[in-house]
Amino acid sequence: MLIVTGTIGVDTIHAPTGSAEGVMGGSAAYFAAAASHLAPTRLVGLVGEDWPQEHRDVLQSFDGIDFDGVEVRAGGATFKWGGRYFDDMNQRETLFTELGVLQDTPPTVPEGFRDSRYVFLANSHPAVQANLLAQFPDRAIAVCDTMDLWINIAQDDLIALLKQVDGVVLNDQEAMQLVETRNVVDAGRKILELGPTFAVIKKGEHGAVLVHRDGVAVVPAFPADHASVVDPTGAGDSFGGGMMAHLARLDRTDFEAIQESLAWGTIMASFTIGSFGLTGLQEADETRIQERMDRYRSMARIG
Repeated sequence: MLIVTGTIGVDTIHAPTGSAEGVMGGSAAYFAAAASHLAPTRLVGLVGEDWPQEHRDVLQSFDGIDFDGVEVRAGGATFKWGGRYFDDMNQRETLFTELGVLQDTPPTVPEGFRDSRYVFLANSHPAVQANLLAQFPDRAIAVCDTMDLWINIAQDDLIALLKQVDGVVLNDQEAMQLVETRNVVDAGRKILELGPTFAVIKKGEHGAVLVHRDGVAVVPAFPADHASVVDPTGAGDSFGGGMMAHLARLDRTDFEAIQESLAWGTIMASFTIGSFGLTGLQEADETRIQERMDRYRSMARIG
């Protein structure tokens, strides 16, 4: 069974394509929405009493998500984030961050979730990720996501976490920052020296690189013209959701399986970027996902 732990939040987004206020956000929310199309997904997260009912309704529209791990913290405020994207939507600035309940004690993993074998620690403080990781004694694979903030302010905790996980997902700038090198593949190999079996290094519109103890692989992004990219928020989390869900349904963690899973992550991310919030993932279905994968295989010559 696949499980994700991470943030559930409320986003305000300004982009060249328009603005959206109060939309569904959070690393775990995007991951779970994407993953649920491919495999049953357990969700662990923390929200406040102000969490909008319409956001609950959005997540509950995804049949494959188990909500037993979503805790509503009494008297708390839901995590909120606001950001602005520039004309080059690979670039953005954070306008505000209201941590709310994320400053409280993390949620407890329900007893019925602790037998989860495929564990994804979506982006949050690495010490929190480590605490949650310890609650899955039967895991077959554990993968964490991280970001430049934790490299800057919690690097010791992050390095300690990397000794405990099988894989890590991060973007190219973060990978090079973490190990202080300017080459992506070299960065991946140096990250493996810190403990993981593999590193997935995201390169946005240029795809992703898998650096594994058994080899290196590259997957392209799903071709999307500039006009079709509405909002890239959550694309990386959706990528992780597709990747981990495919591994869970294969029930394999070897190099070839992980390489194949990156293609599924790419497809799920391509639905996310076409709209604000989770709308693109809501509109995806088995037929559309398979059609897009068939096109991708043809274009990328993936067998």
